[in-house]
Amino acid sequence: MPAVESNMFPLGKKAPSFELVNAVDGKTVRLGDIKSDIATVIMFICNHCPFVKHVQEELVRLANDYQPKGISFIAINSNDVEKYPDDSPENMKKVAEELGYPFPYLFDETQEVAKAYQAACTPDFYIFDGELKCVYRGQLDDSRPNNGKPVTGESLRAALDALLHNEPVPENQKPSIGCSIKWKE
Repeated sequence: MPAVESNMFPLGKKAPSFELVNAVDGKTVRLGDIKSDIATVIMFICNHCPFVKHVQEELVRLANDYQPKGISFIAINSNDVEKYPDDSPENMKKVAEELGYPFPYLFDETQEVAKAYQAACTPDFYIFDGELKCVYRGQLDDSRPNNGKPVTGESLRAALDALLHNEPVPENQKPSIGCSIKWKE
């Protein structure tokens, strides 16, 4: 299956609001309730994609490094679970618990949230400032499965560090690359 690049959501555009169920605890999560006044990271991920599996441990490290600094992290799975049962809410809960996800892992059953964010692939990353305006969209770092580069989260970390220091977010933003979101027909 060919890799797909992210669509590069427009910088400055406001984060679309959402209300989704956290597959881990069954509670409803609203963007407005968990956004940060500093930065909010929204990640479209899933369980079965090799590109996501490649970076899962770094996602946990990243959240554990930046949540104490006041940054929110939210993961969303929008895949069609009938065709991809590995991505079902039950399996989302298993993966989140096994890996110790320190962020909510939300299920976008209708796929409306993925469409609102113009998400194209897993993983797909977005950073919004305290006013929920997009300041970064793109890759985690330059590592891909089998390219030999270490998973560091460098691209996301540079953007988050800039926000924390009230500096401009780097403008050189590369699209994320991964499996296509599995759209319902």
